[in-house]
Amino acid sequence: MNIHEYQAKALLRDYGAPVSDGRTVMKAEDAKTAAGELDGPLWVVKAQIHAGGRGKGIFKEADAGDKGGVRLTGTVEEAANEAKRMLGRTLVTHQTGPAGKQVNRIYIEDGACTKTEMYLALLVDRQTSRVSFVCSTEGGMDIEEVAAATPEKILSFGVDPATGYQSYHGRRIAFNLGLEGKQVKQCVALMGRLYKLFVDKDMEMLEINPLIVTDKGDLKCLDAKMRFDGNAVYRHADIAALRDETEEDPKELAASKYDLNYIALDGEIGCMVNGAGLAMATMDIIKFHGSEPANFLDVGGGATKEKVTEAFKIITSDPNVKGILVNIFGGIMRCDIIAEGVIAAVKEVGLDVPLVVRLEGTNVEKGKRIIAGSGLNVIAADNLKDGAEKIVKAVKG
Repeated sequence: MNIHEYQAKALLRDYGAPVSDGRTVMKAEDAKTAAGELDGPLWVVKAQIHAGGRGKGIFKEADAGDKGGVRLTGTVEEAANEAKRMLGRTLVTHQTGPAGKQVNRIYIEDGACTKTEMYLALLVDRQTSRVSFVCSTEGGMDIEEVAAATPEKILSFGVDPATGYQSYHGRRIAFNLGLEGKQVKQCVALMGRLYKLFVDKDMEMLEINPLIVTDKGDLKCLDAKMRFDGNAVYRHADIAALRDETEEDPKELAASKYDLNYIALDGEIGCMVNGAGLAMATMDIIKFHGSEPANFLDVGGGATKEKVTEAFKIITSDPNVKGILVNIFGGIMRCDIIAEGVIAAVKEVGLDVPLVVRLEGTNVEKGKRIIAGSGLNVIAADNLKDGAEKIVKAVKG
């Protein structure tokens, strides 16, 4: 689960991290009042979307200009006008894809006089099962280029969960970033606060880009991006309340309401599978035979007929889907339940694309009889390879 920058800044502030004062604007008529509550003399106007690269983004609408989703202004009136120009428009960045995201919220904050920009992140390292710090002296909008061209400028290390964060972790970061004097002490304290916030709230990623040294020689978190473990959000009512469903893929949102594990992709073959490993294998074999999966969809081991029906409806709602492969290996998940769900869904929403069904495992013969007797135009497959070949052939003509 992702949250907006202004929400992340509020969490940082609660944990004592240094951030600029700011105001959130959702209506154009409120922009001038919000900007007037800040001291200035500089005001930064930021589009709030769940995507990076806002500063280099471009608005689709011609009258919004091409100045990007982060704008520096020198007066309250100018800040208000920029906020009004951005609200309701579609911002395209390298992370949004060509469709972009509509800007429904603006964050106006006091500008900061920056002496040095650095990069800092905390994330869960899946290989070591530890929380890792990542930092670099090369902060700002081009950190991706730094990682690709000069990876030696990036320091990364894990924190032993047995000891947790220690002062020497902070000093290591400070020295690597070239900090000195009071900045080292500030860095040690800040890293401790960030680590505590990360662990307390079950985060997956916390990115400060840039972390800056101000003209007064102090550290400040100038931007913030946070992602939380969706499986742990139920433990944090305050975090769950920050969810912005308008930023999520409608299909993924619908799937989450039925406890379906769904991720939209860019391909043309919709997949319905039980088990994450089998789903990955199904996507791989579709690619191997010359096509691309349109989604990852794991209906789980204990799905009901209703869940399967909703899963099928979500797949067919994707206009990019040119064919569907149902691949079920029944263990806990019974093949007859899958068959009943597929038939119910097809009867409800119709079927305009080829459908290949491969069933194996618990109640497989019963499932096959249900599908065979349904009168639907379904292509049966004997195994995964056979299923992939048939659906790719059907889609490719």
